[in-house]
Amino acid sequence: MPKRIISSILLITMLTGGAVFAETEGHDTGVEHGTEHHGEEKFDLQKLLVHHLMDSVIIEWQPGGTRVYEDENPEAFNASTSFKRYTFRDEEGRLYKYEGGLPMHITRRVSMMFIVAILILAIFIPAARKIASNPQRVQGRFAGAVEAIINYLRKDVAEANMHHPTPGYIGYVITSFLFILFCNLLGLFPPFGEMVLMAKNLVMGNPIAHHAAIGETESALLMIWPGITVTGDVAVTVSLAAITTILIYVAGFHYQGYKFIWHSVPAGVPFWLYPLLWPIEFIIGPIAKGFALTMRLLANMTAGHVLLLVIAGFIFQVQTWWMPIISVSGMTALYVLELLVAVLQAFIFSLLSAIFIGLSMHRH
Repeated sequence: MPKRIISSILLITMLTGGAVFAETEGHDTGVEHGTEHHGEEKFDLQKLLVHHLMDSVIIEWQPGGTRVYEDENPEAFNASTSFKRYTFRDEEGRLYKYEGGLPMHITRRVSMMFIVAILILAIFIPAARKIASNPQRVQGRFAGAVEAIINYLRKDVAEANMHHPTPGYIGYVITSFLFILFCNLLGLFPPFGEMVLMAKNLVMGNPIAHHAAIGETESALLMIWPGITVTGDVAVTVSLAAITTILIYVAGFHYQGYKFIWHSVPAGVPFWLYPLLWPIEFIIGPIAKGFALTMRLLANMTAGHVLLLVIAGFIFQVQTWWMPIISVSGMTALYVLELLVAVLQAFIFSLLSAIFIGLSMHRH
């Protein structure tokens, strides 16, 4: 047992240290592909945080859009738009952005969500089929573990906090827990594509850059494993919280009918308070719950990564022989805490979703 613990700590340290070293050695210029750096640059913690926390494009795809080059049309290149405009560099080194069309670029987080979805399907579909083949028999440790997790989420999380829920609500609670859990845990692993590119450049003596040019092997590796936390993006957490908010209204009308409109106000409230309480209970309340779900998940999954990078940055800022020992020790302890936070935040989101949906199923 001690050997396993020591091996796990060493593995965590190597993975974290490798990821941070890759981050600190390559400074982005805001260009998504083919960025090169000449000369040494002073360590900049802000650039490190921006690169690690912000999304970037892996595959360009903007149907109906046209390229606007900086040297040809600087006004259109710098013009603001309602959509986020990524900056790219072509094979000749010219900067360009897309104008018009629908931005459907495959980013690191989009790629990571595909990976999470594929892993969930690959793990739980075979387990479900194995369990369903003979429900009265223990089908092994793996199937037993899956069955225990699903039964706990169904009975102690969903059914315990809902009023006789139908399978659709139970399925959402279970799915949201698994999706967030996988996103949180897999986001703790570094981007292997960048690490391969960094090692290649170190060996060949080339300037270290984060992103490979389009079509190179490292870019393919980055697409296969982007190494970014999906739930660290507000768009993802807002989408998840919006589903919960919508299901609050769906469950209210499903179980109470049109009476849910006025039953949203608790029973026994004086009639003259209805005009004040109704918009709070029926409109502001569900939206506030969705906002709380959004910020809780986003803040917790972002704060841990920021602390890891800040602690690692001390090595390059202080540059003494003893600072790496302190930083790596602190990162190792924080990394273990991040594993617990990843599981806890997935559980809290699914639990609160079940509670919020269950509250609208009957009048209080």
